[in-house]
Amino acid sequence: MKHPQNPDSAQQATSVGAKYLAIAGPTASGKTAAALAIARHYPVEIISVDSALVYRGMDIGTAKPTASELVTVPHHLIDIRDPLHAYSAAEFVLDARQLIDNIRARGKLPLLVGGTMLYFKALFDGLDAMPGADAALRAALASDAAAKGWPALHAELARVDPVTAARLSPNDSQRISRALEVFRLSGQPLSFFQQRHAIENMVSRAGNQGAEALISLEPLDRSWLHGRIAARFDAMLAGGFLDEVKALRARGDLAPDLPSMRCVGYRQAWEALDGSSPMEDLRDKGVAATRQLAKRQITWLRSMPQRHVVACDEPDALRQVLDLVNTQTATFR
Repeated sequence: MKHPQNPDSAQQATSVGAKYLAIAGPTASGKTAAALAIARHYPVEIISVDSALVYRGMDIGTAKPTASELVTVPHHLIDIRDPLHAYSAAEFVLDARQLIDNIRARGKLPLLVGGTMLYFKALFDGLDAMPGADAALRAALASDAAAKGWPALHAELARVDPVTAARLSPNDSQRISRALEVFRLSGQPLSFFQQRHAIENMVSRAGNQGAEALISLEPLDRSWLHGRIAARFDAMLAGGFLDEVKALRARGDLAPDLPSMRCVGYRQAWEALDGSSPMEDLRDKGVAATRQLAKRQITWLRSMPQRHVVACDEPDALRQVLDLVNTQTATFR
């Protein structure tokens, strides 16, 4: 299918040497609409930056682009994993870099769109040189937690890595496990790797300003976003979200501790179907969890100094996005 575009804008996008554009924002901030608006004026291909959209069979609860949206402009990194298998930030960076090169070689402009801020940070700043996952050690930590409870392992983490422990909830099982795993494998706390990387990144950025064009959709009025989140979750429920989760559960090989099933909405639906949480509370719990996700996403965005903010709740937000694209494709190399 031919994609609509303004010829002059298209020529500008491919001739000025912009490496890629990125649109980031919290959930329900209008990223898909902004991306499709750009696609109407520029010859882009979209690279999804979303840790949930990678999974097949998870369509309603991830607000995956519709079939018509997917054929309007080429999309990448959607439906590339079975929910049984994890997809890491390291894999994303390798895939995204290859896609950026391939899309540019086709004379198109790569447009990265999503809300998984860890993926954006890994792409922009590089990956920390820390130990990879160790399945046996993770199993041992899970066994310890089953016997002692995650607060006890959090206390252990506080003894060896107080910096990391201070920013984690005593029940944040995933991050506590990872931090203890890193310490036991390397003898160094997780915070050591993160601090070292921050220093190295400051040095590298001194000669690399403006390497990414990042447009950040952020609401002026948080209640506007909360309303959209609630409306989206209601639409998901009306659209068959529970049936989607039932089908995933019926496979028999998925479990609630898998990264795919820990996605916001899916975790709450799984618990409701298990009976560990009242079904009548699903809507409120799902909306509350999504609001917390949006809050974390905005916090991540505010730590990215290269971002160009567009107030997504303003009536002319899409025009502002297009204006930024016009200027940034001419200045980012």
